[in-house]
Amino acid sequence: MRNLLIFITKYSAFFLFLIFEAIALYIFINYNNFQKASFINTSNEVTGNMYKRVNNANDYLHLKEINDSLANENARLRGLLKISKYVDSAAKGTVVDTIFKQQYTYIQARVINNSVNRRTNYITLNKGSRDGITKDMGVVADAGVVGIVVQTTPHFSIVRSLLHKDTRISAMLAASKEGGSFRWADDLDPHKGLLYDVANSAQPHLGDTVVTDQYSLFPIGIPLGRVSNLKPKTGGFFLNMEVKLAVDFSKLEYVYVINNKLAAEQTGLEAQQKKDE
Repeated sequence: MRNLLIFITKYSAFFLFLIFEAIALYIFINYNNFQKASFINTSNEVTGNMYKRVNNANDYLHLKEINDSLANENARLRGLLKISKYVDSAAKGTVVDTIFKQQYTYIQARVINNSVNRRTNYITLNKGSRDGITKDMGVVADAGVVGIVVQTTPHFSIVRSLLHKDTRISAMLAASKEGGSFRWADDLDPHKGLLYDVANSAQPHLGDTVVTDQYSLFPIGIPLGRVSNLKPKTGGFFLNMEVKLAVDFSKLEYVYVINNKLAAEQTGLEAQQKKDE
């Protein structure tokens, strides 16, 4: 306390100056309408800018939370689409709304590691078996097919990317329904795929959409890309075609892992049939 009094006494002239300066400024602003208005406008602008910066900072800090919320909502809405349901033929005599049964549900996940410049590219997700993800589940983004789950731990999943030399997807031309097989292009371009062994009768055109078909582990109709170049095979009975990929793999952030609720039943039946052969 004694030191504080000594400090105030030592700099008393300076503190007295500040007090008089504040009084003078108050009188100047309070009794001069123009200066008062200018001061209020300036202070409002400064305060407004401060609030704007604080809000921008808060928005940035909560951006991940908002994105996660939107991605979860997208996953829910995907599950409501008709392609996520199947027709229960045994219930066709009932009310129309009840014949569509849920076949696919979607688990939202975030990409935490990704490669695009190798022959064998993989993607790591921040969700795993604890979230219901298992091996061989399909993975899609808003734009289209991403890959297939090949390994899980309780908290993470590894996805074999569409940009992988061994990835094969059963696909078709959306317009003609002519089927073929889809893989990454030979030149390892991260924007290019190849649809091959398509019947010549398909008569495809540049720009035609390529989607997953009914033989795929994905729901039918998920985009793979658009035809960018036609390549007739020797013999002329089949076509190969270059496809510009629907997904930009260099910008992946949120994806949806597809849970096929009928997968176990189907694979179990098919495994039993193979034993009987």
